[in-house]
Amino acid sequence: MSLPLLSLFIWLPVLGGIAILCLRGPRAEFFARFIAITVVATTLLLSIPLYLGFDASSYDMQFQELHPWISAYHINYALGVDALSLLMVILTNFIGLIVILAAYHAITHRVQQYLAVFLFLQSAIIGVFVAMDALLFYIFWESMLIPMYLIIGIWGSSNRAYAAIKFFLFTFFGSIFMLVALIYLYQKTGSFMIQQFYGLPLDLNVQRLIFIAFLLGFAVKIPMWPIHTWLPDAHTEAPAGGSVILAALLLKLGVYGFLRFSMPIAPLASADLSNLMIVLSLIAVIYIGLVAIVQQDMKKLIAYSSIAHMGFATLGCFLIYSLMTHAHIDAAYMSIEGAVVQMIAHAFSSGALFLGVGLLSARLASHSRLIKDYGGVARVMPVFAAFYMLFAMSNVGLPGTAGFVGEFMVIMSAFQSNIWIALFAALTIILSASYTLWMYKRVFFGPVSSQEVAQFKDINCIDKLNLALLMIAVLFFGLYPQPLVHVMHATMGHLILQSIPS
Repeated sequence: MSLPLLSLFIWLPVLGGIAILCLRGPRAEFFARFIAITVVATTLLLSIPLYLGFDASSYDMQFQELHPWISAYHINYALGVDALSLLMVILTNFIGLIVILAAYHAITHRVQQYLAVFLFLQSAIIGVFVAMDALLFYIFWESMLIPMYLIIGIWGSSNRAYAAIKFFLFTFFGSIFMLVALIYLYQKTGSFMIQQFYGLPLDLNVQRLIFIAFLLGFAVKIPMWPIHTWLPDAHTEAPAGGSVILAALLLKLGVYGFLRFSMPIAPLASADLSNLMIVLSLIAVIYIGLVAIVQQDMKKLIAYSSIAHMGFATLGCFLIYSLMTHAHIDAAYMSIEGAVVQMIAHAFSSGALFLGVGLLSARLASHSRLIKDYGGVARVMPVFAAFYMLFAMSNVGLPGTAGFVGEFMVIMSAFQSNIWIALFAALTIILSASYTLWMYKRVFFGPVSSQEVAQFKDINCIDKLNLALLMIAVLFFGLYPQPLVHVMHATMGHLILQSIPS
């Protein structure tokens, strides 16, 4: 009997979180950190046999687990991964380790609860990526709201209550319409299995309603313009670890939803509304990039940058309809694969940038994140400045870093569709260089801005390890993205065939 890897990814963090909450005594905090690190390290190590045992030549769901749950309504505990899910699960396990390590010195109050909540959140995120049953997917999807709400509301900064409530209301509101669409699809098929929803003979008007229902749920998560306003507030008020999870994982769930639900279930509507989605994506790339330039708060700047970069991911997804219309099949593959690579690369760079802001703000008594309160940091924290420069360059899209690969693939494919789309998309390179390098210059270069900054200590060994792991990921996938592209090629090809109207 094979090891139920997917269930382990979900329930091991839950058991670890419960164990942490049950700890008592003077050394409870020490053992809590030990359990949390052990759990996330174990799930990351278990990702190795998951990747090595995955058959990249097949688009079928693999490592399946199927158990009846609520038989009267044909609801199953059904898990499985294709290449898209596989990459997202590994990314989640990797980011989980980064966040737990980052909490070693950053979190000093309610440590047990903080670690437990993060483990519960990791479990819910992985559940979303591996669920094959739509209702199970929805349960995991909604379950993420509670730990993220607590992370912002308890460990956030001064305006945390407002940001936490705004985050909850925005994301919960969108999810209600998604549930209605899932119930409708269940009525049509008699099953909640997601694969059963594909290929349903629905007319265009019905598909439009389904697409819009999914759009409201997934677009909020990305978030797309104009329903993006919750993200800067959530990022600004969340602790550094919360910002990392938001940027590196939660934003990816929306694009995952488009690829898993909207496009293959409603292909006619997806094709019909693809131009609208492309326009919304370009607005995110250009307009939100311009908004980022004027930000004075480092976290807000990186948050708006995340919205702009995720616009590239949605652009890559919906470009396939124009490309397939003109029989540019190879470009369609490149576009959708570039969208996935962009999601993964953005997780590394944005996560590292948010961690860096957290390390800086923790050194000021006021915990300020305003750019004007810093200056000359490279003089007193040279090691940290070198790390941060690399992640800033990946955010800009410098060749040789992971941030370049996805953007290059999407822009290259966009040229096959429409030169104006490609030109507008390419503006992100100029805009991201403008706001990222402007922030870096003012924070790290020039004279030391204050006596307090002059007393800054460089990063410790744990922070160096954390940033080194992210650095390796940024450079490895920037120089050799083949492991990503190879493993997803068959799955993306099948997804394109399902998403194109017959």
